[in-house]
Amino acid sequence: MNGKERIMNALNIREPDRVPLYIHGINEAPIIGIGREITDGLPEPKEFHEMNDQEKVKLLDTLFLLHEHFDVDGFTSFEIGHEVEVDAGHVADDWGVVYTRSHHGLPVATGHPIGGPGDLAGFTPPRPNRGHLILLDLGRDRFKGEKALFWLMRGTFVRSWRLMGMENLMVQMFDNPEFVHRVARMVTDYNLEQLDMLVDAGLDVLVVEDDIADKFSPLISPKQYSEFINPYNKELVDKAHRMGLKAVAHSDGNLWPLLDIMLETGYDGLNPLEPQAGMELKKLKAHCGDRLCLLGNIDCVDLLPHGTVGEVDNAVRQAIGDAADGGGYILCDSNSLHPGVDPLNCIAMFEAVKKYGARNA
Repeated sequence: MNGKERIMNALNIREPDRVPLYIHGINEAPIIGIGREITDGLPEPKEFHEMNDQEKVKLLDTLFLLHEHFDVDGFTSFEIGHEVEVDAGHVADDWGVVYTRSHHGLPVATGHPIGGPGDLAGFTPPRPNRGHLILLDLGRDRFKGEKALFWLMRGTFVRSWRLMGMENLMVQMFDNPEFVHRVARMVTDYNLEQLDMLVDAGLDVLVVEDDIADKFSPLISPKQYSEFINPYNKELVDKAHRMGLKAVAHSDGNLWPLLDIMLETGYDGLNPLEPQAGMELKKLKAHCGDRLCLLGNIDCVDLLPHGTVGEVDNAVRQAIGDAADGGGYILCDSNSLHPGVDPLNCIAMFEAVKKYGARNA
């Protein structure tokens, strides 16, 4: 089987020839750190916006190369070109949300353009831009159907709180629910329109990225989730299915209070299964492994940054033993390959999948 076939088999709860390997997210530093084991000419680790054009091209080529060299079965794409620099420490997206740059990963939303209904009345949302799908186009052309193409789409909760501010969104759910629904409708309409472009570009798997929990519990109640968030994300899932795609839910944290609602929504997969949040792989497999593909659970908080190669190898073997039987498991880390991970531990994770993940291995 090729990578796409493995991924699609797993998402259909069928057992491929080996457990699929996937990278949900990866930052510049680990691309460079892992890449130095297989190529040369890479710059010192730094953020993408700090690189010159030659360094950016080399980084992107290395991202593709490590997927090929380590037989990673799926490739993740996301919007590029939708942000403009405000100043040295800030960027703004095409919605007008301002982000503070961070040396520890993605920029953090700190400027929110819609505080209340009055702001919404004069707000014109952007339209999806086909040019922002360039990473998906490049991945499609590079891998030529050999790897499953994933797209990270910000879901209703994340897009809404970035526009409104987290605390304000939660307050408005009580004080002005109609306003919250209007914002949710606006961001969902954008996502639905972008989905048409993604299908035309050759997408295989839609990832609805909607981080909605910390390691203790969801950030809102199941009742609020069912009223303000899930119906809108379900529109994305339903449309993705009508268009022949698979749909994966992504959220860090403890999702147990929301899990049965998410199962009813019809997601094909759930990622990233954070172990520190009680998302125990064996327990999840028993609860819903016949209905939902599980993606993730290799600890990127402690194990991949600070563990040994042997400990990573053992963790991969354990995860495959807990979740791979009968299909429905895709191995990846528990959030992303971020700047703190040890590149050699990442490579150990990649290689252990092949060692333990083959059928009847």
